[in-house]
Amino acid sequence: MNTQKSDSLFDEAIRVIPGGVNSPVRAFRSVGGSPVFIKRGEGSKMYDVDGNEFIDYIGSWDPICLDTIPRSSKKRF
Repeated sequence: MNTQKSDSLFDEAIRVIPGGVNSPVRAFRSVGGSPVFIKRGEGSKMYDVDGNEFIDYIGSWDPICLDTIPRSSKKRF
């Protein structure tokens, strides 16, 4: 999986956000790896800045935040 752009964005984020992420997992690198930066969502899928595709199995806040809710539901909002 290519994460070159996400890695670069994470390096920038570390300079302005404690731990580089805005979540309870402040020290992301201490748990291994780097976060991916999601660019867009479509249906049950999300795509990061590197073009990688992910399936949203949780569907918690992400569908609302990333505009991945079904088109029929968007009319309600």
